[in-house]
Amino acid sequence: MAPRPQAPATEPATTGTVTRDGVVIGYAVYGGGSTTVLLMPTWTVVHSRIWKAQIGYLARHFRVVTFDGRGNGRSDRPVGGAAYTDEVYAADALAVLDATATAKAVVVGLSWGLTWGLHLAAAHPDRVVGLLGLGGSSNVDIPRTGRDLIDWEGPTTSTEGWAKYNRQYWLENGYGDFLAFFFGQMFGEPHSTKQIEDAVGWALETTPQAVADATAGMHGFDGIATTPIEEVCARVNCPVLLVHGTHDVISPAAVSQRIAELTGGSVVLLEGCGHGPSARHPVVVNHLIRDFAERCGGTPAAGAAGARPSWSRADRRRRKALFLSSPIGLGHARRDLAIADELRKRHPDLEISWLAQHPVTTVLERAGELVHPASAWLANESAHIEHEAGEHDLHAFQAIRRMDEVLVQNFMVFDDVVRDEQYDLVVGDEAWDLDYFLHENPELKRFPFAWMTDFVGWLPMPEGGAAEAALTADYNAEMLEHRARHRWVRDRSIFVGSPDDVVPHDFGPGLPGIREWTEANFDFAGYVTGFDQTEISDRGRLRTELAHPADAPVCVVTVGGSGVGTPLLKRVLDAVPLARREIPDLRFLVVTGPRIDRGALPRRHGVTVRGMVPDLYKHLAAADLAVVQGGLTTCMELTASRTPFLYVPLRHHFEQNFHVRHRLERYRAGAMLPYEEAADPDGLAAAIVANLGRAVDYRPVEDDGAARAGELIAELL
Repeated sequence: MAPRPQAPATEPATTGTVTRDGVVIGYAVYGGGSTTVLLMPTWTVVHSRIWKAQIGYLARHFRVVTFDGRGNGRSDRPVGGAAYTDEVYAADALAVLDATATAKAVVVGLSWGLTWGLHLAAAHPDRVVGLLGLGGSSNVDIPRTGRDLIDWEGPTTSTEGWAKYNRQYWLENGYGDFLAFFFGQMFGEPHSTKQIEDAVGWALETTPQAVADATAGMHGFDGIATTPIEEVCARVNCPVLLVHGTHDVISPAAVSQRIAELTGGSVVLLEGCGHGPSARHPVVVNHLIRDFAERCGGTPAAGAAGARPSWSRADRRRRKALFLSSPIGLGHARRDLAIADELRKRHPDLEISWLAQHPVTTVLERAGELVHPASAWLANESAHIEHEAGEHDLHAFQAIRRMDEVLVQNFMVFDDVVRDEQYDLVVGDEAWDLDYFLHENPELKRFPFAWMTDFVGWLPMPEGGAAEAALTADYNAEMLEHRARHRWVRDRSIFVGSPDDVVPHDFGPGLPGIREWTEANFDFAGYVTGFDQTEISDRGRLRTELAHPADAPVCVVTVGGSGVGTPLLKRVLDAVPLARREIPDLRFLVVTGPRIDRGALPRRHGVTVRGMVPDLYKHLAAADLAVVQGGLTTCMELTASRTPFLYVPLRHHFEQNFHVRHRLERYRAGAMLPYEEAADPDGLAAAIVANLGRAVDYRPVEDDGAARAGELIAELL
């Protein structure tokens, strides 16, 4: 499946262009509020998507303006270094402020964006109320490292290391090689594969000529006149904050320290960080930008929960828990509700709020649970997964990896909530954003934290070859390092299952076995179905209760809570006439879930199509057969109810093809049907007929998983 452009987590309120001196500049405006934050472009090698980890968070608190610097993105690519001088970029920024009716702004610049921000603040002091630089890069006069001794303008004499920083090399097919090297240097921190991949992709959206022309204009090559930055700084009178990584090999921290001296600004050093902290360390950068913008803007940030209206002594507070339930797989909601009920049995005074999103919120609200208002701020994970999917095809590892923008935005929502409210407990059921960013920013942990998952370990699909194997191993290694360094971040790690449910693989070359490590680092709750199995023990009674015919076989078809399952539903509907030719009284209940349009499916005799079905597990237990995707929760509900079922794992979905399949084989449950066979109506119809009412010999599913999980978590209160 070919990669797709990564969809932004936050859409702009408005977009537009402004033309200055014949050059079109594309801009976007997000959010609202009395304070505007202008996110400047940086070196022409990337465009405004470099700010993707900031936009969603800042737009909840401020009005945010971005624009693509000339030479990349939606802006024109003029020819010649004179079209890319510092003064030109500052003038473009002013034109964007005018076009967006922005009287004044807090200006934020990454790398050379700081230089352009300094020019803007110096020339138009009435428009800039504050300037924040990240990894500032400039022609300021300080001692430089070896990379600055490279002859950018001369002939190519070497292609090793910084010798790749050479105009002739770029223009003679060395541009791609340079990009891989440069962004590897920019993001020198371990486990930065996604940031490097993003930046290389953005750099390939422009041309080597445009980047070369911009470089000439920035540095005054080709005889282009430049204004000494010292003179510019002397005319800056707004507050200035410089943020710089101590391990920045692109621009040394001494650059920011010198700019601070020249402007009367202050410096924040990020120990161990490289040149791209906004992408590699977005949480701390987002906090720094917000705090600075609030100080410079002079008003509280819009959209924040704000200062606490009251405070009470600890012994007077009702105990509160915040529960995060993943929307990727609607079955999480039922098991989480069951665990929440067990927590309340042990702590009747406990108040539980849920930070969740559609379609989980529908299940929670139906159960009478309290959904936190901040849930409305969450970026839609289901929409991202659907964007990534093809025809019954979801590269789950890459989809989660490419969900980085969504994850950081949603973690920032969580961070706002726990900053403004007191919680005695936080529970995350596969809330990947929460677990990852708490380990990256452990100082933000102010509560007992329980983490739950039903699989451990990213696994490569064979088609991905060595490259994917290396990526999954790198992601696994980062997780292992997190846990080794900050074990105290999770107060409980709970595996929803048993040790034998863990796959018998390793995390990667030189890394431990997954089962061995999981047994040493997790408590095991057993599986959590989320319902009392005695409810489904009488199939005849269930069929009467659910109005299924008593004397005709029923096949239930369901594909979960996202829209990814549409192709499988259509394939089943294509097979229905063929299956009913063999068994004329066969009935089908097709459940589309909350995100698939029922009206878009073809009609078939003998088929009832429904959307969101409460207590779907009862219909699964009453059926003579089910056809489902390879999602764990639905498959385990069918296993618990001892219903014959066909499961069709999504192609390239490592969890369904490895983790789920391993567990189902252990339970002797279900029959796996590759999608290639399911896509053939005759083959699918034959499989349905052959498995209808088939006798099963499933291993019993635990019926005390929720109680065990609840007991483990309750000990934290």
